[in-house]
Amino acid sequence: MITRNTIDKVFEIARVEEVIGDFVQLKKAGSNYKGLSPFVNEKSPSFMVSPVKQIWKDFSSGKGGNAISFLMEHEHYSYPEAIRYLAKKYNIEIEETEQSDEQKVQASERESMYLVSEYARNYFQDILLNTQKGKAIGLSYFKERGFTDETIKKFELGYALDEWSAFTDTALKKGYKLEFLEKTGLTIVKRNQSDPNQTKTFDRFKGRVLFPIHSMSGRVLGFGGRILTTDKKAAKYLNSPESEIYHKSKVLYGIFNAKQSIAKKNNCYLVEGYTDVISFYQKGIHNVVASSGTALTSDQIRLVSRLTPNITVLFDGDAAGIRASIRGIDLILEQGMNVKVVTFPEGDDPDTFARKNSLDQIEEYLEVNAQDFIRFKVSLLMDEVKDDPVKKAGLIRDIVATISKIPNQIQREVYVQECAKIMDISERVLFSELAQLSKKEEREASKRPKEEQQQAFTVEKSEKTAFKKTDQLNKLERKLIEILLLYGNKEIDFEDYVEVEDSEGRTKLVKENYQNTIANEIYLHLQEDEIEFSNEIFQKIYFDIIHQLNQEEKINPEFFINHEDTELGKVVTDILMDDEKYSLSDWGRKEIYVRTKDKNLSKLVMDAILNLRRILIELKIKELVEEETSEEERNSMLEMIVNYTQLKKLLYEKLNRVV
Repeated sequence: MITRNTIDKVFEIARVEEVIGDFVQLKKAGSNYKGLSPFVNEKSPSFMVSPVKQIWKDFSSGKGGNAISFLMEHEHYSYPEAIRYLAKKYNIEIEETEQSDEQKVQASERESMYLVSEYARNYFQDILLNTQKGKAIGLSYFKERGFTDETIKKFELGYALDEWSAFTDTALKKGYKLEFLEKTGLTIVKRNQSDPNQTKTFDRFKGRVLFPIHSMSGRVLGFGGRILTTDKKAAKYLNSPESEIYHKSKVLYGIFNAKQSIAKKNNCYLVEGYTDVISFYQKGIHNVVASSGTALTSDQIRLVSRLTPNITVLFDGDAAGIRASIRGIDLILEQGMNVKVVTFPEGDDPDTFARKNSLDQIEEYLEVNAQDFIRFKVSLLMDEVKDDPVKKAGLIRDIVATISKIPNQIQREVYVQECAKIMDISERVLFSELAQLSKKEEREASKRPKEEQQQAFTVEKSEKTAFKKTDQLNKLERKLIEILLLYGNKEIDFEDYVEVEDSEGRTKLVKENYQNTIANEIYLHLQEDEIEFSNEIFQKIYFDIIHQLNQEEKINPEFFINHEDTELGKVVTDILMDDEKYSLSDWGRKEIYVRTKDKNLSKLVMDAILNLRRILIELKIKELVEEETSEEERNSMLEMIVNYTQLKKLLYEKLNRVV
């Protein structure tokens, strides 16, 4: 685990404008920088970076944060991966917390396997590009496929010499351990049964061109190798075996190069093979990944769902292959994703189609021929059943089972109506079948442990409760957090109205002036009324602010920007960057001036506090009115309502409003 000291060093040294500048073209805009959003397509800049605050905000997508959160959003790194990336960029030595011997061995083993895999990638590419055999055999194969030098380097393609142990021998001479060469599957080790110390080693991928398989963050996990000879006994494609770092069911080929484009285009093209991905990418369609010949899994779908809810599956013209593949696509629907299908002409696959056509022609074909998956499935299978009633009944059950996977009820109903038309059957029959399936699922769900059911009920109940919170209350709580973060340390003059009795015993409000810091003033008012924030993140920020005041006697917004809770950091960034959107339009040059919030801070503070009280009182009155009470309790409740109403009138008077 990375130490807090290393994380603090990263935050201290890393400059948000330098980190983002590696990915986005930034231009100076006053004290800030602006540029085009890297998350959506746009012509006018909506992306703002503040070197002073060390934060960024994309006003188009609503995303924002610090350098770490940018890498997590743009590069889809995990928090530790983002820290490691910045540590490497700024030459910061990474310190790790003390681990148990078992943890050390496991971490060391994984890292050793990554290092061996990365060495193999470099070795195979060097053989391909810089040796006579590599150029004559491997490179010529890729050139025949139409791959350019730039594409070959982009995908780090390689070639393994057609020799029994050329790679293994070289790796061992370089100091890499046979243990990790074997565990990654790069080397096959045959042990003598009578004497285990006697071994023979073989290169798994000998004589094959190689396609490195990367994680989402770009680390080499394994390889796919294609044989170039016509040996019928050898598999055409061979993948690395399952290992500590490579699980083929959790990986998509090309995801590292495709992730930014998938997020930006809000769609992912799913193909079958390595060359399909590369040919599409080379033509200019970058949002494409492959399942690498394996049946699609839930883990692979979840990888895509982190980037987009939309998948377009590309099938070649082989009808038998299509029928075999569509069975796995129900999994995508289960994840609540939108699925479309494109089939290519007979004899074509994505690779050959991409090589035959221009980018414009490919894009036009994909757009025109994309079909909704369920409609596609119905029309495809209807050809098989023809007039056979038994087969047609089976198809109906199959289609209804597919529709039942869709979480959205409205979508399910629309599909039932569409399928009824295509299959020439009444909607009533389809809805009846769907209801039976739903009941079956409910029965299975009821068999789950009671703890799970109770947990589901608690979550649902809490969501309903959260939903009842008014937008107005949330806005006022946000306003108080904003005031604390921006102006909390300032000491200013306040004026308040206190109740006094005149000589005739009548109550009136008298103005009183005093000095206080804004943070202390807000704290005293909230303490006096025993107010807690209804928004959990605002409450957490507020507690941390009070803790800072108690420890350091001042508020440090940077602590929240760099908070390990990235959601909290995003909320604070949104607040701190709120006014920066005005500088995007350069309104000052057009002589349009936005009134700043710090012109009358005391009024800003008191209005926020008094309005928060007012809303809470209104909610309390509403709660009392709706509460069921007995005859005995009713008088007491009415008295409370009257008292709260009087208090509300007093607040309106302080706010200079009329009820």
